[in-house]
Amino acid sequence: MKIKVINPNTYLAMTKSIDIIAKKCARPGTEIMCISPERGPITIEDNYDEALATIGAIEEVKKGMQENFDGYVIACFRDAGLYACRELTEVPVIGMAEASFFLACMLGHKYSIISILDRFKSSMEELLKKYGLDSRCASIRCTNVPVADFERDRAKGEAALIETGQKAIEQDGAEVLCLGCDGMVGFDQVMERTLHVPVIDPVVAAVKMAEAVIETGKKTSKIMTFKSPEKKEIVGYSSIFQI
Repeated sequence: MKIKVINPNTYLAMTKSIDIIAKKCARPGTEIMCISPERGPITIEDNYDEALATIGAIEEVKKGMQENFDGYVIACFRDAGLYACRELTEVPVIGMAEASFFLACMLGHKYSIISILDRFKSSMEELLKKYGLDSRCASIRCTNVPVADFERDRAKGEAALIETGQKAIEQDGAEVLCLGCDGMVGFDQVMERTLHVPVIDPVVAAVKMAEAVIETGKKTSKIMTFKSPEKKEIVGYSSIFQI
């Protein structure tokens, strides 16, 4: 199977880290292509960034539809453009936040999200409500370490994640931790050894979920919510965005 992993930001060092983790966890025979859009924010840390990044995610799915991919992963914990991308294609499109939340529910009764900046809390709360999983979330805790710093200073990032995760377990009753940013990939195992609870790497969760859904042969329902977009004139954008 061929899976396109889309990092909607343009931070290529992070895309490389995502690529390494995605290929490491994928099954033999699964072809992974990990890319970033040609334009967009360097990192996604607010609603403005997300709005810009969504266009890049959509464009990369549109390109992928011409390349016969079996599925897509949106490698952004805000699941930027996820529903729009599902409207474009029948093959599975997996958001790494959604995949992480559902996997966490199967590993413990309550889970916590370990995110980056405090301003992320409201967007995570809305995402949980949209997916119907807010009642299973023990807390949303933030390290207040910017996305790029997890790539630039791994030791600093690791210390912040362990400290924040410990608080979620001891003070909030979390039984599972979800790493709430693609910049946090690769920290799950060291956290598990220290904290003794399951820690979910979002890229791993999304890639494995994509593989599983593809293997079942199931397609995205097109009966209502994810019907193809309505055909209409789209002004000012590249022809690739035309339906």
